[in-house]
Amino acid sequence: MRPSGFSRGLRAATMSLSLALAACATGPAPGGEVDPYQVNDPIEPVNRAIFSGNEALDLYIIRPVAQVYHDYIPVPVQSSVRNFLNNLHEPIVFANDLLQGRPAAAGNDLARLAINTTFGLGGLFDITAPGGNTYHDADFGQTFGVWGVPDGPYLVLPIFGPSNPRDTVGLIAGFYADPADAVAEANNYYLPVIARGVTDGIDTRSRYLSTLDRIKSTSLDYYATIRSLSRQRRAAEIRHEETNALAPDFSPQQGPK
Repeated sequence: MRPSGFSRGLRAATMSLSLALAACATGPAPGGEVDPYQVNDPIEPVNRAIFSGNEALDLYIIRPVAQVYHDYIPVPVQSSVRNFLNNLHEPIVFANDLLQGRPAAAGNDLARLAINTTFGLGGLFDITAPGGNTYHDADFGQTFGVWGVPDGPYLVLPIFGPSNPRDTVGLIAGFYADPADAVAEANNYYLPVIARGVTDGIDTRSRYLSTLDRIKSTSLDYYATIRSLSRQRRAAEIRHEETNALAPDFSPQQGPK
């Protein structure tokens, strides 16, 4: 495998539950409506085995590191880290908003990128958020869903977490379309790409510590609960609606709850 492919793959791997929370499954139900409660999990035994392996990785490596980050890194620093990572991802959000036929949202994305990069010290500070132009995510899997591409069967990918064939293709497209990583790798700067992925995964996991702990402690079947919540979240994202499913503990703008 080429070094660029390796580094992108490693970046994806370190996201772990970040991707488990973001790459969620959904599909069209009768009448064209999305039913997040409809189970399309034909290889459930295999998925459960992979889910257990991912949980072990999270328990012994990812969560402890995220806990240290959450407890000892000042909240303003965590917010700046998240703002910077969001700013790096803004071109992907811009492209997907255009592909989804949302020119107004794409214009806001472009304004955020220009203003925060220029006046926010490369995105460390979100200058546009106080005025109401806050960050929102958009990815290729979501775009495919907006276009009407069916999700297919529910999948749990090793390390990557909950997904489906549609979102898996979107995930790969997102890695290779990312301009920041492409520029870094074109100049043989692989360490920043790896560092970005590691930081992104740790920061994202740290913001879901309480959320996932609460879900796990109150679930009779943690696997089924995550499957249902992730499908609900993805369905809402495709409809461009807000959802409380798998809501983070805090955002860069809100701080800890």
